[in-house]
Amino acid sequence: QVQLVESGGGSVQAGGSLRLSCVVSGYSYPRKCMGWFRQAPGKERETVARIVSDGGSPLYADSVKGRFTISLDNAKNTAYLEMNNLEPADTGVYYCAAEPSVRACYPRPTRSFTYWGQGTQVTVSS
Repeated sequence: QVQLVESGGGSVQAGGSLRLSCVVSGYSYPRKCMGWFRQAPGKERETVARIVSDGGSPLYADSVKGRFTISLDNAKNTAYLEMNNLEPADTGVYYCAAEPSVRACYPRPTRSFTYWGQGTQVTVSS
């Protein structure tokens, strides 16, 4: 059974930083596309960043480029989202997700994510 567990959320002031972690367990596929998503109250979920487990350039939403960095530690089965210069607009519940098909990591993805974490709250105050 695949499980994803996020941690690292919290409350910070604008301009601050947080690092989210996502530990993946029970995953036996050889490759994966990992993604971070967020959902603000009253808004649809949006993709924040995606990365393929065996290399390639990560993809970011325009709103976070230059501020957020997605990375993977395959030895630890952990994905990270380093968030710097946080803005109130970054507030929301952040979810990590994993998908065996790398098509989920295409610039125009042709596959949705199968496995999801429970989410972690990030609140940025002005």
